Amino acid sequence: MEKIDSNISSEEELIGIDEVQKFLNRSRASVYRYTNTDLRNLNPSFNPRKLNPEFRTDQKEPLKFHPNEVARFAKDILRIKEVTVEVFNTPSSAAQNIMGQILDELKSIRSLLEKE
Repeated sequence: MEKIDSNISSEEELIGIDEVQKFLNRSRASVYRYTNTDLRNLNPSFNPRKLNPEFRTDQKEPLKFHPNEVARFAKDILRIKEVTVEVFNTPSSAAQNIMGQILDELKSIRSLLEKE
């Protein structure tokens, strides 16, 4: 049996196929075979025997997984005794950068208004 230490750091962060591949120590093709997807149904019902991705609004969206789902799949289906799924902060996306700039601008406007 494989043993992987368990420590899920941020339950709110979703992870992609590459991270799942590393956590499960399986090939990319294997991860896709494990995944609960259906060409005719964008968001198939939960399947306890598969790795279930998060809700998607478009077929072209990349598959994202909740760390707890990856841990559940590893323990229950792959029979890995202990699982570690660590989620690190990913580099800021363009949207996050714009939101940061908007926040900075709002702060500067507020400080100007408070001076009056």
